[in-house]
Amino acid sequence: MMKISDPRFPPLGYGLGLRADHYDALLEPQTRIDWLEALSENYLVPGGKPLDWLRRMRERYPMVLHGVSLSIGSQDALDHDYLAALKKLADAIEPAWISDHLCWTGAHGRNLHDLLPLPYTEEAIVHVSDRVRQVQDVLGRRILLENVSSYVEFTASTLPEWEFLATIAERADCLILLDVNNIHVSANNHGFDARDYLAGIPARRVQQFHIAGHTFQDKLIIDTHDQPVSDPVWDLYADAVRRFGPVSTMIERDDNIPPLAELVAELDRARAIAAPILQAAA
Repeated sequence: MMKISDPRFPPLGYGLGLRADHYDALLEPQTRIDWLEALSENYLVPGGKPLDWLRRMRERYPMVLHGVSLSIGSQDALDHDYLAALKKLADAIEPAWISDHLCWTGAHGRNLHDLLPLPYTEEAIVHVSDRVRQVQDVLGRRILLENVSSYVEFTASTLPEWEFLATIAERADCLILLDVNNIHVSANNHGFDARDYLAGIPARRVQQFHIAGHTFQDKLIIDTHDQPVSDPVWDLYADAVRRFGPVSTMIERDDNIPPLAELVAELDRARAIAAPILQAAA
């Protein structure tokens, strides 16, 4: 029987998103932060303090780059100036991997500064898969696509979101950044079972987890990244570890940012949840 190869990079452990609020604290000796995720767009301008901080962090931690401007689902042409700048940053920083979102962020040359969902159709799969292959050719590396949270659905959709994401990952030969909070948010907002989502994603494509907090607005859950991780998301994270194994895990916090110690405590909770599951599976 032919064995299917695993395209994933080696796991990094448990990490945090790099935020300016924590620059000084992160330069202190750390034993419980294994790696950092940097927002690509914050460091694309040549020179200056942000890039200097990034280099200093890179001396201490393994690093990954996470973007919000690829707009992989847009009908606009790929932004090759952006890709060239991203490649230059990656060549300088040598991240373990690069990720962005399975979405579109604008049209007709205008950036809407939001991560907008796509219709889950065969036509969209063909379009996005082709663009992912082009991006990977330019960057010279396999990328990760992240599932976004959503609040509306397209009547044109013919597939569940997880099948859409999984098919693109296989056809484009890319990897997946599985945002566990986003699955919970969208499951609540659209009425599907979050466990069905996990079951529909191929394990060999999942490179990274995001875990984050959210807020409630009327009947919707809004993906705000400004609260501690909720108990239902922790429960879903446990299911994700059972399904996908030792995947690099990151706490994502973008607003109402607490002291570093509070986020490290959440990382410790992720470790405590994952450890017995992984031990039992070993």
